[in-house]
Amino acid sequence: MNIMKSTFTVIAATFFGAAAWSQAVAAQQIESPVIMLERTSQQVIKILRDDQEMLQKEPERVYKIIDEYILPHLDEVTMAKLAMGKNWKNASKDQKIEFVTEFKNLLVRTYSKSLLEFKDQEINYFPLKLADDAHKASVKAEVIQSGGPSIPMAYRVRIKNNTWKVYDIKIDGISLVTSYRGTFTQEIRKSGIDGLLKYLRDKNSALANNVKS
Repeated sequence: MNIMKSTFTVIAATFFGAAAWSQAVAAQQIESPVIMLERTSQQVIKILRDDQEMLQKEPERVYKIIDEYILPHLDEVTMAKLAMGKNWKNASKDQKIEFVTEFKNLLVRTYSKSLLEFKDQEINYFPLKLADDAHKASVKAEVIQSGGPSIPMAYRVRIKNNTWKVYDIKIDGISLVTSYRGTFTQEIRKSGIDGLLKYLRDKNSALANNVKS
């Protein structure tokens, strides 16, 4: 998790979607996920650099950046299923809805401070060849760090509603989403799915207060 946290500043900047057209659109008619990730990461990095002083004074503003540029383009349901694992099928509809929301909030709250601590990291993306009927892909990349080794990554994306959406990131071979699964499984064993939801609500509340402080 240390590697994941240290690189999320740049990673968060690339959780974006692409434009959508007709319902019958094929993978190659949609903007390449590589181009999309490159362009949109540069946009968010520019915002972080330009507004750095303001964000230090009002750190809660980081949520607006996340809300506007990141959250609308995540495949939240797939992320939640991966994080909960086999316990997903045992959850009720209402529990699933709440878990999707709370897990999304956990990712936002956990890594907001990393965005506020933005440094001059860069991401190098590798070319990707997509089949005409591709609906899933893995975009390989690496984080370039000044004075340190590069960190390999892979963005897992899928087409949903005719646009590429990110549903996981592997950092140095470790899944960002499923790295939470062990903790969630323990909470469910201890106090059930409702207990897990309470755990997430409490944790999100504490993390939100940390960003404001």
